[in-house]
Amino acid sequence: EAPKACRNFIQLCMEGYYDNTIFHRVVPDFIVQGGDPTGTGSGGESIYGLPFKDEFHSRLRFNRRGLVAMANAGAHDNGSQFFFTLGRADELNNKHTIFGKITGDTIYNMLRLTEVEIDKEERPLNPHKIKSSEVLFNPFDDIIPRTNKKLKKDKPGEEVKKSKSKEEEEDDDSDNEEGEMDSDEKYQVKERVAKKLRKDKNENVKLPFKEEPETEKKTTSRSEELRKEVRQLKRELLEAKQKREENSTKSKEKKEEEEEADPNSIVTEYLQEKKKYEDLRKQQPKKGISREEQTLALLDRFKSKLTQAIADTPENEMSEPEVEDDEGWLSHVLQFEDRSRKVKDANMQDEDTFEIYDPRNPVNKRRREQSKRIMREKKERR
Repeated sequence: EAPKACRNFIQLCMEGYYDNTIFHRVVPDFIVQGGDPTGTGSGGESIYGLPFKDEFHSRLRFNRRGLVAMANAGAHDNGSQFFFTLGRADELNNKHTIFGKITGDTIYNMLRLTEVEIDKEERPLNPHKIKSSEVLFNPFDDIIPRTNKKLKKDKPGEEVKKSKSKEEEEDDDSDNEEGEMDSDEKYQVKERVAKKLRKDKNENVKLPFKEEPETEKKTTSRSEELRKEVRQLKRELLEAKQKREENSTKSKEKKEEEEEADPNSIVTEYLQEKKKYEDLRKQQPKKGISREEQTLALLDRFKSKLTQAIADTPENEMSEPEVEDDEGWLSHVLQFEDRSRKVKDANMQDEDTFEIYDPRNPVNKRRREQSKRIMREKKERR
């Protein structure tokens, strides 16, 4: 669910990027944040040279402690900083990329990270430090660790140039550039270093400026050829489509001729009826206002036919069934048995009465007690 974040974290661990870095932010019952080699909370970068995009998934949620996620300052701004969750944090969902979790007894070591004094800015006064990192299982076999990617202290006896003149900025192709630049600047001039390598490889090869129009002509001629090929393919497709349509019409005509030549009366009757309904279907308007008007007209016609059939038939004939006449059902009337409401006694049983006996009913309890008392009295008399 988060391949970019996992690859970034594993490669930085293999390169020793997190060695001797501190956990610069501690929020009790919320998170512990680290992964910044500067220790300020604003440094660090990814293996891609630029911040990479967020990777969210509906299955990955901040619903418990021990989850490892990328820290960022906004959307798609992931670098090297990460944090651990110390509890449920629903407000972080769809804001930070979850790429791992803390397992086993290590969860208790994570909780010990909060046992420090912090200031008003949530920075620990005596921060914990990552001594080293080790990758036990690497799912990415193609990772090749880089070198000199951490911030280094200056060697003794060397002077650090804090500012550059215009001449030094223009001279980016010198051999001592890697030693003078820090890691952040080195990533930013990645393309220029690649150009330098290409220039060293082909020192004496220089393309004249006049060759550009020739390349443009070549590209235009190639594009014209491609357009011609596309037009030719379109023509061939249209011809094939027309041939298919002609063949289908011919086959239909042949079938119709064969069916007409068949002397069987049942088949001819079926074909005639089929043709009739096909003609009717062709006459029907398409979906829209005209189709709706036709439907309403058919409904009005059926209403008038129904009212006329009821008016024409007398009341005595309405109840008599008319099986032979197809339109006799139009005059039929559905009538129910008229049951006059009468006052009924609850003690009298009717055929529609449904008896329910509940032993917990107080009336039934009194009846049982009364029957028991009567039985005792009878026994005493005996």
